[in-house]
Amino acid sequence: MTEKVPYSTSNYPDKLIDQFGRQVDYIRLSITDRCDFRCTYCMAEEMTFLPREDVLSLEECARLVKVFVNLGVTKVRITGGEPLVRKNALWLFEEVGKLKKLKELVVTTNGSQLEKQAFSLKQAGVKRVNVSLDSLNSDRFKKITRTGELDKVLRGIQAAKQAGFDNIKLNTVLMRGTNDDEVQSLVDYAIDQEIDISFIEEMPLGEVNHARDSTFVSNAETLKTLQSKYSLVASTESTGGPARYWQVANSKTKIGFISPHSHNFCEACNRVRITCKGELYLCLGQEDKVDLMPLLRNHPNDDRPLIQAIIDSMSIKPKGHDFDLQRAKPAVVRFMSHTGG
Repeated sequence: MTEKVPYSTSNYPDKLIDQFGRQVDYIRLSITDRCDFRCTYCMAEEMTFLPREDVLSLEECARLVKVFVNLGVTKVRITGGEPLVRKNALWLFEEVGKLKKLKELVVTTNGSQLEKQAFSLKQAGVKRVNVSLDSLNSDRFKKITRTGELDKVLRGIQAAKQAGFDNIKLNTVLMRGTNDDEVQSLVDYAIDQEIDISFIEEMPLGEVNHARDSTFVSNAETLKTLQSKYSLVASTESTGGPARYWQVANSKTKIGFISPHSHNFCEACNRVRITCKGELYLCLGQEDKVDLMPLLRNHPNDDRPLIQAIIDSMSIKPKGHDFDLQRAKPAVVRFMSHTGG
C-alpha cells in the first residue's frame, strides 16, 4: 500500500467561506439513492438505481466527512434515499460520531427502519432524528409513499423516543388536494408526542409528474391556518438549517416552516449537499457541482486534491436557488432522492 502523503492542516483554512461571505458549516450527505418508499414528490414509481460501483463506499463517506469537519463543518446530516436501508450504515454513524470537532450528527429517515435501529443510532452519537411523515391516514399514507406502512413508521417514532432522543422532528410536505386537510391533526400528533414538526413547501424537482402549481401549498397559508387554531409564539431558535420556528404555547412542540418559494432563505445559506455518487452540489436548486469521487479514488492516500477542490468550490456556490412554479419544466431535472434529502 502506498504510504499516505502527509500534509499540514495549517496550509488550509479552518472555515469554508463562499464568494458571498457565507460560512458553510453544514453538509448533507446521501449514502444511498435507494429507498423502501416511492414518495410521489421524491421518486418515480419505477426507479433505476445506481450500480454499487457508482456509489461511494462507506469508507469514502467517512473520509469525506472527516475532511469537511477539518474544514470547519460542525453539523452533518446523513440522508438518502433512505439511509437506514444501506447495509452496514451503522458503521458510518459510529465513525462520524467519534469526530471531536463535530457538534451535531443528524439523520433524516422515512422511519421504516427506526423500530430496529433507533437505539443503535443513539449509541453511535446521533443527536437528532428527522422523520418524514405526510399523513396519519393509513390509506392516504400508502398512496403518497406508494409502498409505506404508516403503523411501522409510528412504531419507529416510539422507538426513537424510547431510545432517548430528545430532538425528534417530523417533516411534512403538504400538497393541495392530497393531505392539506391534515395540518391540524399532524400538529396535534406532534403536540401529543412532545416532538416538533416542520412543514416543507413542495419543490419543483424531478420529472413533471403533476402540475405543481396546482398542488402547491404556501407556508404562509399553513401558518395562517395554524394561528387560527393554536397560540403560536415566534421563536428565535435555529437548528442550523432554513426553518423558521414558532412555539406552540403551553406545549413542548415547535412548528417549523421551510419555505423555498414564499420566503427565500438563501441569504443565510450555510450548507452544501453531497450525493451518494460523490457529487458536491453547492445549491439544491441549481446544477453547480463538483465531482469528488474521482479525487477520492485517484488519490486514496492523499487528501490534498480533495481539500483543494472543496475550497475551490466555494467560489461557484450560487447566491440562491431559482424556483418558479409557473415553469413548464422544473428548475432542476433530478429527483429529490438523487440530491439527498
